[in-house]
Amino acid sequence: MPVKQYKPTSPGRRFMATGTYTEVTKIKPEKSLTKAKPKSGGRNSYGRITSFNVGGGHKQRYRVIDFKRNKDGVKAKVVAIEYDPNRTCRIALLHYMDGEKRYILAARNLEVGAFVLSGEGADILPGNCLQLRNIPLGTLVHNIELQPNRGGQIVRSAGASAQVMAKEGNYVTLRLPSGEMRMVHNTCRATVGEVGNAEHENESIGKAGKNRGLGRKPHVRGVVKSPRDHPHGGGEAKSPVGRKKGPVDRWGNKAQGQKTRRNKRTNQYIVRRRSGK
Repeated sequence: MPVKQYKPTSPGRRFMATGTYTEVTKIKPEKSLTKAKPKSGGRNSYGRITSFNVGGGHKQRYRVIDFKRNKDGVKAKVVAIEYDPNRTCRIALLHYMDGEKRYILAARNLEVGAFVLSGEGADILPGNCLQLRNIPLGTLVHNIELQPNRGGQIVRSAGASAQVMAKEGNYVTLRLPSGEMRMVHNTCRATVGEVGNAEHENESIGKAGKNRGLGRKPHVRGVVKSPRDHPHGGGEAKSPVGRKKGPVDRWGNKAQGQKTRRNKRTNQYIVRRRSGK
């Protein structure tokens, strides 16, 4: 998908760059595969803001995506490639031979009219889903499960892909987009190919109003707040963070790149961290 640059007819247009949506073949979603997506404005059931910088935004409906891909042995035809307002990639509408309809993440080079298959007998083609033990070394995959039958949880954003690097015992080693090397059980499923819409990274918001349309409210730095509103606040004129223990968020938790990982249970599956250590 190429990126469209605009003529600077206004300050907001000067740096704006958006997708052309040339690969989208269907405008209205499949009604049976959508459900309501109410907005909370970042507030909990008491009306108190618990998620800051959230609010407004265009009205949306959620598209129910099949992340599990557990319909084995039944061929499905790609009927349409659609836009999904809830994610950066495109989605593909499948019509299975038994009459069922489902949405999946659209892989790169997956076109209307192609057939996809899940299960042990599937070929190594974009959009097909197999267990990791049946995928050859060096293959690019996405929508990867971390626990068998739980559904794909990682490598789902536009242009992302992981590579199958090694197989040893019951585990397969993957190189993730961040550079991390991680072991995943070989019965976990993954979809062959890269996620489509890789040019999304070249898009530019261009103006503040577009962020508001996406439901993002302005974010204010802690150093320009008062000390009662943020630990970084206060001081005369421009002041640095000035904390011996480093920068923190408004509740005193470590922030701005400081390590906060506490999940020791999964450390054994990480072969190499994204930092290279």
